[in-house]
Amino acid sequence: PKRMPMQYPEETITTSQKGRKEVRVLISRGKFVRYNYLDPETGKPAEQGKESILLKSENGEEEHLFCIPLKNGRNILIRKKNDKKRKLWDPKSKKAVDAL
Repeated sequence: PKRMPMQYPEETITTSQKGRKEVRVLISRGKFVRYNYLDPETGKPAEQGKESILLKSENGEEEHLFCIPLKNGRNILIRKKNDKKRKLWDPKSKKAVDAL
């Protein structure tokens, strides 16, 4: 039997860099926290452009994404399961706060 193509709303279709049509599909929703790293002695960035993003899906699953800058202006993203609770320095309140 011949497979019929699925029908997707036009606004969900995009074109890849190779020119192929693709559908953007929701994996999960949730909340996030984005933070960077400072040298505790100087208060200046520890590594220029290095950031982390913590993601928490609606079902409670957490992921840690490390964003590491490359010399060409792009970033490498390293995904890791978030296995520990973190505290972050909040410069507005001037105290440690829970990351998620």
